[in-house]
Amino acid sequence: MTFEIIGFDQVEGVAVITLNRPEKLNSFNQTMAYELQAALDHCMDDRDVRCVVITGAGRAFCAGQDLEEAIAADAADIEEHVETKYNPIVRKIRAIKKPVIAAVNGVAAGAGANLAYCCDIIVAAESAKFIQSFINIGLIPDTGGTYFLPRMVGMHKATALMMLGEKMTAQEGKDLGIVHQIFPDAELMDGVMGLGKRMAAMPTKGLGLIKKAINMSLVHDLDQQLEVERDLQGRAGRTYDNAEGINAFLEKRKPVFKGE
Repeated sequence: MTFEIIGFDQVEGVAVITLNRPEKLNSFNQTMAYELQAALDHCMDDRDVRCVVITGAGRAFCAGQDLEEAIAADAADIEEHVETKYNPIVRKIRAIKKPVIAAVNGVAAGAGANLAYCCDIIVAAESAKFIQSFINIGLIPDTGGTYFLPRMVGMHKATALMMLGEKMTAQEGKDLGIVHQIFPDAELMDGVMGLGKRMAAMPTKGLGLIKKAINMSLVHDLDQQLEVERDLQGRAGRTYDNAEGINAFLEKRKPVFKGE
């Protein structure tokens, strides 16, 4: 696939989506938001894609909304802007039945930080920074920030991060359980591609069902979630990869999963 702004590459089952406005710190304009939506739709539908990586070009992951574009727009259109540009991205990332990894290569601010937070796994360069910068211009976090961040770090820490707008380093993010792994800056893409290829070779349907179960756990009580686990386990148990995993175990060999 080719796009005007974002980069898209596909290697050994891993789709790499690169936000590519480095001169603007990969801040979102309308074109980039719609292209990211289209790339995620492609990843959803393409059976050859078994893992998705989202990263940024240059020294930033994503600095949030392009304020020059926002200033040119009517303030009355903010709701429509959020609903058509950002909300679909969050919904697509959570709905895609494959793992989505955020490779945060630099600053992730505002909607950029929350884009990372709605992914399944976050890895970061040593120099990465996360900031809920909305309050600095009198706005509230969007792009799912008020949903995901409190569930990651607890209500009071999330409130402090959002109200104070202070920068959080990659190491602080790892200490809080947000960041899974930190790499030296020059090794980030090699590291995330190693993780991506590993996950692309795993039982894709099983990974998708884990993601579905996690999504549903956010709104269920224990009894409801136990029913979800029962039903999804039944679906997992009828996959090719489940049978392959059992046979490989019994035959004392490495399984070859097909994502089916």
